[in-house]
Amino acid sequence: MMSYQEKRSIVSIVTGLIILLAYFVYTYTKYQAGVVSEGDLKFWAGAMLLFIAIGVIATIIIQILFHILLSISIAIQAKAKDEKCDDKEIEKEIELEMVSDEMDKLIELKSNVVGFGVAGVGFVFGLIALVMDYSVAVMLNIVFASFSIGSILEGITQLYFYRKGINHG
Repeated sequence: MMSYQEKRSIVSIVTGLIILLAYFVYTYTKYQAGVVSEGDLKFWAGAMLLFIAIGVIATIIIQILFHILLSISIAIQAKAKDEKCDDKEIEKEIELEMVSDEMDKLIELKSNVVGFGVAGVGFVFGLIALVMDYSVAVMLNIVFASFSIGSILEGITQLYFYRKGINHG
């Protein structure tokens, strides 16, 4: 059975993938239709800001829904095990399921290194793209994609460490 942290990581990965895919579909279709040019920095910056806002709001809403559904499923499982289980016992079960320990913090730190590393490398690639005379829009998209991919890989790394253990990672 998957732990709370594994489920939370999967939800974050899926959310990140959907937001990144939606951004690229949105910008690519606008670009292909000729609605926007590569040099229209106002459009590119606006699109990125829009999808950052959408990502933040979607992540908050999805995490709230995830926690509500997880709490409901824990309560149902507790009632199925013991029908005489009261609300205090159910609350205790929910708190126990969602507790973070030292291993969780270590996994978070190690996965943050991966996420920030990818974002940093992407930023450098964006700068290299500018030096190689690519447009600023290309640079912005490289940076945006690297930050998004870094966040997704951070979640994947967390999932890996929860599955394989911190010593095997």
